Amino acid sequence: MTHISGLHLSKEFKHKNVKIVLHFVDKTMASKKTPHKAPAVTAKKKIPQSGTVTQIKKEQNKKIVSNTTQNKQLSENKQTETVNVMTEKKVAAQTKNKSTEKTQSVKAEQPYSAFDLTGFSHEQIIEWYRLMHLGRRLDEKAALYLKMAKGWSYHAPFAGHDGIQLATGQIFRSGKDFLFPYYRDMMTCLSAGLTVEEIILNGLSKDGDVAGGGRHMSNHFAKPSVRIQNGSSCTGNHCLHAAGTARAVKKYHGDEVVIYSGGESACSEGYFYEAINGASREQLPVIFVIQNNKFGISVPVAEQTANTRVSDNFVGFKYLKIINCDGRDPFDSYRALTEARDYVQSGAGPAMVHADCDRLLSHSNSDNHELYRTKEEIEEMWMRDPLVRFRKVILDNNILTEEQLIALEEANKQAIFAAADIVEPMPDPAPASYIEYVLPPALIPYNDTTESNYINDLNAQQLTLREAINAAMVEEFTRNPNTYLWGQDVASVKKQGIFNVPKGMLDLFGNERIFNAPIAEDFIVGTANGFSRYRDDIRVVVEGAEFADYFWPAMEQLIECSHDYWRTKGQFSPNIVIRLASGGYIQGGLYHSQNLDAIFAALPGIRVVCPSFADDAVGLMRHSLRAGGVTLFLEPKFLYNYRPTSSSMPGENFMIPFGKAKIRKQGTDITLVSYGNAMHLSLMAAEEMATHGISVEVIDLRSLAPWDRESVFASVHKTGRAVIAHEHYLTGGFGGEVASSIMAECFSSLDAPVLRVASKDTPVGFAKSLEGAILLQKKDIVEALQNVMRY
Repeated sequence: MTHISGLHLSKEFKHKNVKIVLHFVDKTMASKKTPHKAPAVTAKKKIPQSGTVTQIKKEQNKKIVSNTTQNKQLSENKQTETVNVMTEKKVAAQTKNKSTEKTQSVKAEQPYSAFDLTGFSHEQIIEWYRLMHLGRRLDEKAALYLKMAKGWSYHAPFAGHDGIQLATGQIFRSGKDFLFPYYRDMMTCLSAGLTVEEIILNGLSKDGDVAGGGRHMSNHFAKPSVRIQNGSSCTGNHCLHAAGTARAVKKYHGDEVVIYSGGESACSEGYFYEAINGASREQLPVIFVIQNNKFGISVPVAEQTANTRVSDNFVGFKYLKIINCDGRDPFDSYRALTEARDYVQSGAGPAMVHADCDRLLSHSNSDNHELYRTKEEIEEMWMRDPLVRFRKVILDNNILTEEQLIALEEANKQAIFAAADIVEPMPDPAPASYIEYVLPPALIPYNDTTESNYINDLNAQQLTLREAINAAMVEEFTRNPNTYLWGQDVASVKKQGIFNVPKGMLDLFGNERIFNAPIAEDFIVGTANGFSRYRDDIRVVVEGAEFADYFWPAMEQLIECSHDYWRTKGQFSPNIVIRLASGGYIQGGLYHSQNLDAIFAALPGIRVVCPSFADDAVGLMRHSLRAGGVTLFLEPKFLYNYRPTSSSMPGENFMIPFGKAKIRKQGTDITLVSYGNAMHLSLMAAEEMATHGISVEVIDLRSLAPWDRESVFASVHKTGRAVIAHEHYLTGGFGGEVASSIMAECFSSLDAPVLRVASKDTPVGFAKSLEGAILLQKKDIVEALQNVMRY
């Protein structure tokens, strides 16, 4: 137990093996244990427009006014005052020798704000310094682990971002608000409530890492149980998740605040503009915190954007409140964040807090900033070191003495040592555990037989594929009021979906649950990811694009969705059904007739289904919406109104297991595996082969990820021959996966090579003659079956 003498009230800071007790008396604000609500910001200070040495020097010659009326303008004589700097080594030497150590003095440059303490109690100031110092020592510990080859293989130091990160963590209400940090946010997460042990567990990629058990890169801190979200390594893509979560907060009339944190370079991404545009248009309660350290790895901000104060790029967005602050100063940053919080909670719209920072060290452990920064520029930045300035402010204001500060700093160091001693021997993830949490559990197992109870009632209304999808969604939206649908053209007054699949749902469920989205596919999918974070029972259906061909901009978010469940070790799964009108035969041409099924099926962590009959569409849609997880629901648009797909509406408990194929036609001579549009061509081909005395067993996969290996293999063992037919082009098509698996598992039963037949390896042309020549036809399947039977 460490005591700091000379102070009379007490506060304990607990770690597992260390308890620090600070006794203090706050002579000015002894009755105030937390800062007053900060006054509204009425003046904005100027932030340097570039990170270059020359431009910084120009700014340093100006008097800088802080972001709030409470901040005091610095006098001219402050430009030459000295700052005491004491390293950990000197602290240790002073304690050991019990002698007075001379402190190193460096000339302080004009700071950008004054660390104005007005409105903050001494207790709060001491606690904030403790946190800032603790964070810095942890950052140094991370670099030490790297040098010792013990872990923390990715480390992005936060030094120079201290103020805005500390303040962001303080404004966050653990377990209530939603915080989306990025890879440099160690101080943010420590301030928000992560313990020293939890920080080190993540850095050393231990199984006990609360972010995800060592499955994600080190330095990606999270704690989903208290709503500190597990963010991706894809720079800035969590802005869409933050906007989506804020949309849910607004829909459910909550008082939570959503906080996005990221760097200035991520603001150059198109999806960041999509997030700002969507959040502004919908007036969502989200704060976008931008930590501008002037460099995207080695690329200076002037080569990223014309406005080097990045917030200036967003001044035209309606309802967006922009607040600029000094990110080195926790007090200026906290006032800015308080103003932002009050604004978004008023319902007026989102806020952007742009924090001017320094990146005092290299971008990460794999970077060397001395290769693109001058020695002088680096030295100038260190003159503005937030930790040194904070320490001096405490001394200048007689809040703590030098001896008390040394004791506090020593206690921090001992707390880190104690946490490291606990964490280092803890187990790494078990190698075999990689298979866990790839997909959320299905609602019904593969061997469920419920489907067999359904018989098409020819006396009942026969629904087409389009009508069946609609009917299934209407049932599920009625069953679960926390189900939503959005996309392009889905909620116009009379035109509801370009293929009329969601027609009538706007009238039934209203614009709160069925609504249009901007023509921004990444935004559509990314906000669905964020929206589903608000409640576990939320289900989102999105039309990912009007045609599957237009889905490419959303691939970045689909990849993100695919490993959310695995990356968090089962703590979060986006519960989304992504509907896509897929395939050709409608004379659509480029961007209107392509298939993406093989690309989707190659991604671990998502389900891919493709019904070709109405009853399958109902059973798969119900299962997708009730089970949760991410499902790509591919809808062959040629089949929407194709009468041979029709069936009566199955009963309310009818569901189809994921990865369960269906034998459409029994046969004994050869197995034909297909799905989607090609399924109906395959049935026609099988009928033609029957006229020649060949019995073809036709298997409809229905699910591509997972796919039914068991049924396919059993059929091939019976027939000894196999053909796979699909609409997707041949090279890289899903048939290659099926054929390879048959060869590996059924080789001893085969009487002939396995053959694939598909569309040509070209884009689908628009002219009818071109489309017919390119896309798979019945005659192609018949020819393939005949070739295999000749062996």
